[in-house]
Amino acid sequence: MTTRAPQQKAPPLSCDSHFHIFGPYDRFPLDAGRTYDPPPASVPAYLEMAEAVGLQRMVVVQASVSGTDNAVTLDAIAQFGSHRARGVAVVDDSFDEPALRRMHDQGIRGVRFNMVSGNGTPEDQLEALARRVAPLGWHIQIYADGPKIVEIGSLLAGLPVEVVIDHCGGVQAGLGVGHPQFQALLRLMDSGRAWIKVCHYRASSTGAPFADVEANVRALVAAAPERCVWGTDWPHPQMDPLPEAGALLDQLFAWVPDAAARQRVLVDNPARLYGF
Repeated sequence: MTTRAPQQKAPPLSCDSHFHIFGPYDRFPLDAGRTYDPPPASVPAYLEMAEAVGLQRMVVVQASVSGTDNAVTLDAIAQFGSHRARGVAVVDDSFDEPALRRMHDQGIRGVRFNMVSGNGTPEDQLEALARRVAPLGWHIQIYADGPKIVEIGSLLAGLPVEVVIDHCGGVQAGLGVGHPQFQALLRLMDSGRAWIKVCHYRASSTGAPFADVEANVRALVAAAPERCVWGTDWPHPQMDPLPEAGALLDQLFAWVPDAAARQRVLVDNPARLYGF
């Protein structure tokens, strides 16, 4: 998949805070409990895209199709190099303290709870795992839809770790920023412990080119400019047609016109969150 360059490349040391690596499947087979079958997406293919867009740091996120076997994510971090890569894993209560420490040494900085695709950490382990990873300085990452954020927002705000919310909180743009779901997301951001990934297209109510999410992104960056990060969500699993990373960055530049704010979202915030 060829990526066109954006109108303006990302600033130096910009971080892609959300993407996935799939395969090669002879080494890293998909988990039997998966809900979809993504095509392979390799480290070299990712780096081609990152070079075109101007991304120099990267955070590999374990996808639901790999379950709790984080080998593909750890291998990708090693290939990218610890000087520029970190990862977010999927673990459960079967992982003991030495295993978590080893993963920390390999670049893992958070645990993802996928409440949309499933096939990962059971939701009822959320509080216990947060307590276990707190000494490592890890965060909890949540992939959920808007109604779920309303349901568990207070719980998330009370966890003993930072919380990172995927995909603009899953609040569909068509609802509007005044909707109770979006307001619950803003309250969570106001807690001071929550971060948001302004990877925006999955929150679109209209589909490509996803312009309807502009108000959501602007509101989130205005509410917590020091706790917003951005990612490509490459290789855009289950999306048809596939989004274009260069165009997504163009939208971020248009919707966050202040250069200092973009520097925070693309460089400074992820450096702090992931420990670059």
